[in-house]
Amino acid sequence: MRLLVAACAVLSHAATFPIRLDRPAEVVAELHMRSPGADFAKPGREAAVATVSVSSKPAHAVVLFAGENLFPYRVFLGELPVGEHMVRVERDASRSAGGAGLEIASARFFPYRPGDADYRVVAHAPVVYARPDTLGRFSDVPLVLYCERFKEAGEEVLQYTILFSNEDGGTPTPALMARWGRTTDIEWVYRVHLTPDGRAGRAAIQTRDHKEVPFAGVREGSHPVLYVITENNMVGDSGPETLRYQLAPWLVDLRDGSRERVMDQEPLLYRVAAQELQREGKLRAFGKVEGEKIGDPRNYLYVEMKLDARDAAAAVRVRLQGERRWRSSHRGRLDYAIGRSGWVRTAVELPPGATPDRIAELGLECLLAPRRVNGTETWPQQGSCRLEQLGRVFWLDADYKPQPVTRRFSTELAAGELVTFDW
Repeated sequence: MRLLVAACAVLSHAATFPIRLDRPAEVVAELHMRSPGADFAKPGREAAVATVSVSSKPAHAVVLFAGENLFPYRVFLGELPVGEHMVRVERDASRSAGGAGLEIASARFFPYRPGDADYRVVAHAPVVYARPDTLGRFSDVPLVLYCERFKEAGEEVLQYTILFSNEDGGTPTPALMARWGRTTDIEWVYRVHLTPDGRAGRAAIQTRDHKEVPFAGVREGSHPVLYVITENNMVGDSGPETLRYQLAPWLVDLRDGSRERVMDQEPLLYRVAAQELQREGKLRAFGKVEGEKIGDPRNYLYVEMKLDARDAAAAVRVRLQGERRWRSSHRGRLDYAIGRSGWVRTAVELPPGATPDRIAELGLECLLAPRRVNGTETWPQQGSCRLEQLGRVFWLDADYKPQPVTRRFSTELAAGELVTFDW
């Protein structure tokens, strides 16, 4: 893979870029754009929507969620044949917020061909159509597509996951913070087993009720076409052709951390998530209880850990210097505690202005949790939580950028026990 062509300093609401291929290739475009006047937190100013079109292929959309910040939006153009192609980028007046303009600063294009390290990752990336009820609302916007590559029974497997700006249905916002340590929605949407020569073999999607089902839809070349069909952003292999996205995938390795680390790679995502919460009225003042609202995301301590939970669920607690009060991630609710194993994240709300030096102790609590057998919940006699490794611990600063704190803890405890660590 090499840089094919670079075009700079356009600074226009529309631009056309010529690219020439001497061999067929899957092409990724990196479009450096900004949206003057945009503010993802303000109705009527949320973002501009750019339309990208090339040759006779269907046009697809880019939502400029970074607002006035110049940002490199990456999309795939699909497989293009030998010859010259004109890539057109322009503001979609019918989809853009009225107060959000479009400036295109530069564009770079990258061809991927068989044999290139990431060719298969790009070639099998899904086309995704937006959920119809999000159109014009800038809600649950697909921000990032990432891909994990691994081996299963000797086969190469690619799994694609979308990070949405939020979810309109499914898990309540406080539970998202407690169980996942973020308010974005991160869902794997497509998994494909590749044949030795890189073609798609058996494939699956995650659909309604989080069920995994075989993919039975159409492909454009090797790109599957998916449709977001539920309010918690599950997908189907058929649906209405609404706003079309072709996000270029990030290749990531999450063996040593939670999937939320994808957000850490681009901290702007934390700001975008918070702005959507503000626009949708999902934020409240500290110390208040207002339905499913949460506090300012910058008031939380974010804790990542590798957990082994057996018939149990874990919660993190924090005590500040000079206080006897403990604050918990699960807010006293068992159903908000983390009942899964592996790399996980959670968040504990603290008073505004709390800093790392104010923490006196960090605690891990293990709670007995029911298991579901044949649709019926049964309570085990005992359970356990093993904290195998503490991962990233951080605050968000005033600009929503993670500020890490380095600590090392590990322990094992039984359900009903609480272990504390001096900070």
